[in-house]
Amino acid sequence: MEQLSTFDAGFLHAEDSDRHVSLAIGAVAVLAGPMPSFDALTATIGERVLSLPRLGQVLHTQPLDLGAPHWADDTDLDISHHIRLAALPRPGDDAALSRWVAEVMERRLDRDRPLWECWIVDGLAHNRWAILIKVHHCIADGIAATHMLSRICDDGAGDTFATEICAAHESTRGLRLPALTLNPVDWIAGAWRTSVGITSAAAHVLHGAAEIAGGLLRPAATSSLTGPLSSMRRYASVEVSMEQVTKICNGFDVTINDVALAAITDSYRMMLLRRGERPLPDSLRTLVPVSVRAADAADKADNRVSVMLPWLPVEEADPVAQLQTVHERLTRTKASGQRQAGNIFVSAAKAIPFALTAWTVRTLTRLPQRGVVTLATNVPGPRKRLRIMGREVIRLLPIPPLALNLRTGIAIMSYADHLAFGIIGDYDAAPDVDELASGIERAVERLTAVSAGHWRSTPVGTLSLVQGG
Repeated sequence: MEQLSTFDAGFLHAEDSDRHVSLAIGAVAVLAGPMPSFDALTATIGERVLSLPRLGQVLHTQPLDLGAPHWADDTDLDISHHIRLAALPRPGDDAALSRWVAEVMERRLDRDRPLWECWIVDGLAHNRWAILIKVHHCIADGIAATHMLSRICDDGAGDTFATEICAAHESTRGLRLPALTLNPVDWIAGAWRTSVGITSAAAHVLHGAAEIAGGLLRPAATSSLTGPLSSMRRYASVEVSMEQVTKICNGFDVTINDVALAAITDSYRMMLLRRGERPLPDSLRTLVPVSVRAADAADKADNRVSVMLPWLPVEEADPVAQLQTVHERLTRTKASGQRQAGNIFVSAAKAIPFALTAWTVRTLTRLPQRGVVTLATNVPGPRKRLRIMGREVIRLLPIPPLALNLRTGIAIMSYADHLAFGIIGDYDAAPDVDELASGIERAVERLTAVSAGHWRSTPVGTLSLVQGG
C-alpha cells in the first residue's frame, strides 16, 4: 500500500481550502488531422495510459486525516469516465479552443475515481484536432506530467529538455565522513573539514529559509493581481520561436528561463499600466518552482520541486534592463539557499505525524496570502516532435493551476523548436489574459530586435543601444 507523501497531499489540502479552486495541471496537444475514430483513440490511449500504474489507482483517505491517503488499484475502472469526446463550435479557432480549455480546467476531478482525464477535441479549424490531458497536482509535477503525456505518444517517452536542469546532474550523496586512518592528525583535520562543511551548509539553508519566510510574510504592493477567486477561468496561450530565444540568450549571456521571465515581467508591467496601476519594485513577487528531480526519477509519479520567490522588476521600463535584472536576481536567489531550504522542509515534513501536517496546511492555505502575486513555472518539454497514432503534434501548450489568491498563473514549456506560454486567469478578475499573452510575444520580439546590437554603459549608469556592427 503506497501512501501519498506529505508534500503531494498538500495539493489536496490546498484545494479543500477554497471551493473555487481546482488543483489540476494539464497540457493541450494540437495535432494535424484527420482525426482517427474516437473508438480507436480510446483503445490506443487507454492502453498506453494504463501502462502507468498511478493512473489506474484511486486515492483512499483516512478518517480525520489520522493517516496519509494511500493509493489502491481501481478494480471498477471504466475508461469511458476518463477518455471523453468534445467538439468546438464553429469556426473552431484558437479563441474557441482557449475558452473550452478554461471550462474543462475549472472543474475539479472526481476523487472517487483515478485523478485524471483525457479529452479528445474535434472541430478545430484547418483540419486539426486536439488532446487535453488533465492530472491532479497531487499525482505529478510538471516534469512527471510531461513524461506521462509522452507515454501516450507513438514513440513513448523520448528525450526532453529536463536533462538540462541542474537537479538532473547533481549528486544525491550526503556529506562524506572523514576517511579512517591510523594518523591522529588526519582524524583532527578530517573532523574539522566535516564540521566546517556542515556548518557552512546549515548556514546556507538557514539563509534560504529566512528569505522564503520573508517572502511569504511580507505583503506585496496592493494591486488587482491578487485577491479572492471565482470558480470560472480564462485561458490564453502564445508561442515564440526557440531560435529567437536562443539569439537573446547568446546576445546577453542569459538563460532561457531568464528570457521567459523577462518577457513575463514586461507583459505584467503593461497589464498594470493598462489597469491604471503603478508598477512598483514590490508589485510582482513570483513563485518560481524549481525541480529537484534527479535524471533517474523522470518516470516517478510525484512532486519533486522546491521554490524560489524573486521580485520581477516591473518597475523597470527598459527591456534590456529588465532582462539583466531578472538574470541577476535569479542568480542571487539560486545562490541564496532557497531551493535547498524548500527541499529540506519538504523532507522534514515526512517525520511529522500526518494529522498535524494536514491540519497545519489546511489552516495556512485558508489564510489570506498576500506575499506572492503570481506563478511562473518552467516545464522542460520534448526535444522532438511527438506523434499520436501517426498524427504529428504541432503545438504543445501547458496549463498551470490557480490557488492561494493568485489571480493569474503562467506555465512555460519548451517543445521542439518553440517555447510556449500557457496563461490561466480568474474569469472575473483577469479578463485580459489574452493581452498578457500577446505582451509576452511582443517582449520577446523586442528583445530579439535589440540582441544583435551592442550595449554600453552611459555616464549615469543606464544602458543604451548602438546599432550596427
